[in-house]
Amino acid sequence: MILPGDFEPHHHWYGKALNATIHPMISFFLNLEQERIVTRYCHMHPSVQRDKLKEILNHKVKYFPWAGADLLNVTSATGKRQMVVIENNSCPSGQKSMPLVDDNQEQGSYRLLIERTFKPRLKNLRNRINGGLAVIYDKNEMETSGYAEVIADVMNEPVYYVPFFKNECQNVRFVDGVMEILFEEEWIPIRAAFRYVTQKPWNRIPVNAKTRIINPTLACLAGGRNKMVAAKAYDIFNAELMPYGLKINIPETIWDVSKNEIPLWVRKMGGHAVIKVPYSNAGQGVYTIVTEEELDTFMELEFDYDLFIVQSLIGNSNWSSTTSSGKLYHVGTIPNQKNQTFVADIRMMVCATETGIQPLCTYARRAEKPLVDNILTGTDSWSMLGTNLSFKHEDGSWGSDTNRLVLMDRRDFNKLGIGLDDLIEAYIQTVLSMVAIDKMAQTLVNKQGRFRSKLFKSLNDDQSLLDEILID
Repeated sequence: MILPGDFEPHHHWYGKALNATIHPMISFFLNLEQERIVTRYCHMHPSVQRDKLKEILNHKVKYFPWAGADLLNVTSATGKRQMVVIENNSCPSGQKSMPLVDDNQEQGSYRLLIERTFKPRLKNLRNRINGGLAVIYDKNEMETSGYAEVIADVMNEPVYYVPFFKNECQNVRFVDGVMEILFEEEWIPIRAAFRYVTQKPWNRIPVNAKTRIINPTLACLAGGRNKMVAAKAYDIFNAELMPYGLKINIPETIWDVSKNEIPLWVRKMGGHAVIKVPYSNAGQGVYTIVTEEELDTFMELEFDYDLFIVQSLIGNSNWSSTTSSGKLYHVGTIPNQKNQTFVADIRMMVCATETGIQPLCTYARRAEKPLVDNILTGTDSWSMLGTNLSFKHEDGSWGSDTNRLVLMDRRDFNKLGIGLDDLIEAYIQTVLSMVAIDKMAQTLVNKQGRFRSKLFKSLNDDQSLLDEILID
């Protein structure tokens, strides 16, 4: 149990982030009014219809109020730069990597998320469920404990802080859709929970839970933790956006691919591709293929699921996937003193508020090894292209390679080679992908608020996944 007044900043930020000074451009971006962002974006993209963009930025989010997209800064052979969405996450990390925007606000954007998004969604809940508040998690204790302590302060009541691992559910149960927490040998009903459960959350958190959960499992199945359905959500929303000059930028994506079909699609893309297990996260289940050797290694692996997605690979100008729209290449970091360029991605976290979807925090990550011009036999492409900092220890616990963390501070930010318009583009792309997933989530619920299992199966007919989903 966490009580109001327990928050200690040094427990919830990396030391290098807590002591960093935010870059002025990042601070300026985070404080830009929506009207100015819309005006600038439409000025830079004349084909975009202003009213449609404003409508999307003010979309009334129902199931996916807190999101964090991973984006790549890329360019084409003709030098056209853009931000490409790799995925959008329903339990995004990032708070512990974000320098404080205001030195006088010691709880930073932890508090902004709870005040802007979590608290407003708890109105009138006591009339439905007379229970407490909880934070449930399966990793990232530095951030999850921070959220628990801030919720206790903002709501001025105790918060239950509960581990909820994939194979250890003894502290949490659901009774008639209501979450209950085992505390001091007593089961406590929970009216609302903040969720940071990332590993197959649908196998222990019911889709139709009555406890208000942010984000609900439905957001994961609709695309927040399901790359297969996310790809379809983006495709459907892009068709709606086309007349308005807007588009979610994504790699060329082939979905519903069985394992034995994968070599055919890799060959079609010129021998360079990315293969993804659709329901993994934190850098797990993603395989970059640039050589026959890497493809052979992948084909020897065994998997829990039957279907995969194959995406075009964004690499160097000499080796990227061949697609109908041409090749895309990493812009990468500014060359270091050894003249090396590294692949980097940007995490943009946003939240739904009563005044629209707003940016919350951002950071970047770089790959372990520099980008090379030519692929040699035995090349490990993941070390050049993989940016996720999470890794698993032998005991199954999670760690983070903070040496590759790029802060948005005065020291690191300039290495990324991006400007204010790139940040605005990253924000717009994040919101577009977030809204696409939220719309898909709304489609997956009937008028009675029940999960439409048959529709979901038609979108994602992977029996191994379907067997895992806990409906009630």
